[in-house]
Amino acid sequence: MRTVFTGIPDAPAAPEVAVVVDVMRAFTVAASALRRGAERIVFAGTRREALALKARNPGWLAFQDGAPVPGFDLANSPARLRSLDVRGRTIVQKTTAGTAGALAVADAGLLLCASFPVAGATAEVLRRAGARTVTFVVTGDDGRAEEDLACAEYIAALVRAADTAPGPYLERARRSAAAAELAEAVRRGWTGVHPQDVELCLEADGVPFAMVAGRADGHLELRAFDQPVPRLNSPYDRWC
Repeated sequence: MRTVFTGIPDAPAAPEVAVVVDVMRAFTVAASALRRGAERIVFAGTRREALALKARNPGWLAFQDGAPVPGFDLANSPARLRSLDVRGRTIVQKTTAGTAGALAVADAGLLLCASFPVAGATAEVLRRAGARTVTFVVTGDDGRAEEDLACAEYIAALVRAADTAPGPYLERARRSAAAAELAEAVRRGWTGVHPQDVELCLEADGVPFAMVAGRADGHLELRAFDQPVPRLNSPYDRWC
């Protein structure tokens, strides 16, 4: 398997296989929401679009990054997510990195979204799919975010060797600028963050499914995927 690591601006529009990585915090939140029973996550390109989707669909929830915004139900915190009942719900998510990265490569033959909690399951899907080339989209800091790059490289290593230890990769993420920024936000008492967010983002391989994105009803949506092998370039609804 050949691996390509890129930021959002340089990502190809339709790679064979894309793995979009956002550790702190979009796809850690997404993994937690799906594990807690959310049905699906619909990606929005703007906050206005996210709120419009929520308004048109009673019962939907809306998540965003940054400080809390009126109308949104969560400011992208995996720890604060635990106070919400998301069972059976559709979530609209809009973030500046993770969801933007997924939308940038929405035409990939196979599109996975990843963070450390789903790293092992993501690697298993890649291994079984037999992809020739995998494009890892490192969403933070125009492709330079250390926590996202570390996670991407960990997944790639797991594809080659399933017994790869996560410790060195988690340590890189723990020392990243994003982790430091979250810790500083907690210290300052900013809303939308929680003291346990960083640690939850660094829990490797605890979620038993990968997260696969595809188009449905005119939107790009994310679902839990725990079947053995998605078929490359197949319609989304055949394997999700």
